Amino acid sequence: MGESSNRTEVGSSQTVAVGGLHHLSFTVSNAEQSRDFYTSLLGFQVVTELPKGYFLSNRTAMFGVRTAPDPSQAMTSDRFNENRVGLDHFALSVPDRGALERAVAVLDARGIGHGEITNLEPFGIVVLFFRDPDNIQVELTAPLS
Repeated sequence: MGESSNRTEVGSSQTVAVGGLHHLSFTVSNAEQSRDFYTSLLGFQVVTELPKGYFLSNRTAMFGVRTAPDPSQAMTSDRFNENRVGLDHFALSVPDRGALERAVAVLDARGIGHGEITNLEPFGIVVLFFRDPDNIQVELTAPLS
């Protein structure tokens, strides 16, 4: 009797109230290489050094890049693969299709492979995919209009 009054029942209609995504953290093979990629290509700034890595921000998006927390469990010569359980890709927004076209020129100039600019009409966006040094898929998205 007293035991049940101290419990909070969780029904199927109850949810945890959350806001937007705060940050992501990626395990990478070389934290300095990843830091340089995201700062020099996408304009992120180093907010702080982390144990084995860095925390980056562009004032809108934040993420960490660090090497494996337990190197004894890291796979030798591991590369990102969206077919494993976990992350498929992450998306960053740009203001318009023109920004995607400029991104293609920058990626081409740096020799970074990328997909085609593609309209995703059901989502109201146009996208461009490319990969970071660890093969993590990065998507740039712009409004379709």
